[in-house]
Amino acid sequence: MARWRLAATLALVGLGSAGCAQHTPGLGYYWQSVTGHLSLMQSARPIDDWLNDTQAPDALKQRLALARRIRAFAVNELALPDNASYHRYADLGRRAAVYNVVAAPTLSLTLNTWCFPVAGCVGYRGYFDEADARAFADTLRTDWEVAVYPVPAYSTLGWTNWLGGDPLLNTFIGYPEGELARIVFHELAHQVVYAADDTAFNESFAAAVERIGGERWLRRMGTPEARAEYERFDTRRRQFRALTQATRQRLQAIYADAAADPRDRLARKSEVMHDFRRDYARLKSEWGGYAGYDAWVAQANNASFGAQAAYDDWVPAFMALYQQQGQDLPRFYEAVRQLARQAKDTRHAALRDLMPLSPSVARQAPQTTLP
Repeated sequence: MARWRLAATLALVGLGSAGCAQHTPGLGYYWQSVTGHLSLMQSARPIDDWLNDTQAPDALKQRLALARRIRAFAVNELALPDNASYHRYADLGRRAAVYNVVAAPTLSLTLNTWCFPVAGCVGYRGYFDEADARAFADTLRTDWEVAVYPVPAYSTLGWTNWLGGDPLLNTFIGYPEGELARIVFHELAHQVVYAADDTAFNESFAAAVERIGGERWLRRMGTPEARAEYERFDTRRRQFRALTQATRQRLQAIYADAAADPRDRLARKSEVMHDFRRDYARLKSEWGGYAGYDAWVAQANNASFGAQAAYDDWVPAFMALYQQQGQDLPRFYEAVRQLARQAKDTRHAALRDLMPLSPSVARQAPQTTLP
């Protein structure tokens, strides 16, 4: 009975696809979603079990103890849900929780969407097995640009808390302290507010919460070593995101020039991508050869730029709303809930009004859904 309840839950939450403009849904996708998540849940054990396990590595025990403190901080200091999630740990024996497939046209950053019964339409399709993800990617239209990327964690939006909740995973437990805190805060934020059919809204909100929470954690709880480590990591991330944002804006300007000949736009796009990889090589040199973004850059295309936009583009608006609410997180969450209840166009208009007046920030809706 529990297995069938899980199947129904995952189908509703959206781990299984209910349809797509270009593909007829199949039971095979639902099945891999259900069995993949069931395997993940069955692999999870309570943190106390791991801490009392004489065979468990000391390094893992230290990380789990840290994660437990981060989880308590999420409840007590960030007003995030106090439920079953992130009180267990699983080692999946692989580098990612799921592998997402994203796709976009040759002259657009607008992601194709796949739709789910409750979660709504999202700009990605996830697989528990990398080979399955790549096999699906190979079936997509040849005039689309496609990317497959590893995802260290995902949220079931609180729908599986009755089964033990989303667990901590080996795919992110070894992250630097500040990053471990951020990913826990991010995934819990999805259980606070979720708007169907609006990937950019959901991911940018969670990214804002992880930023706010991560800064609070390091300031109040982090050691000097953890803060220094995070500063190095975050400096590289901010520089890379600035580069990719500037590249997205250049690409969007080209794609919006509908009067231009498509061949001309393709040539200009090629120049932008050349500049992007050249500038990344310079950044990498400044970082002393740090190669953490190499894989992303190697497959960078419209699909990967479009996917990244969902995590970036509305963050300044949410940060402005947080300030507007006096940096009071419960008030901030309620303001975001009110936005989530509005029609999508109305919601996006409100977010645009919140965006800082900065030339570096495009006051446009993020390109994440098909019109």
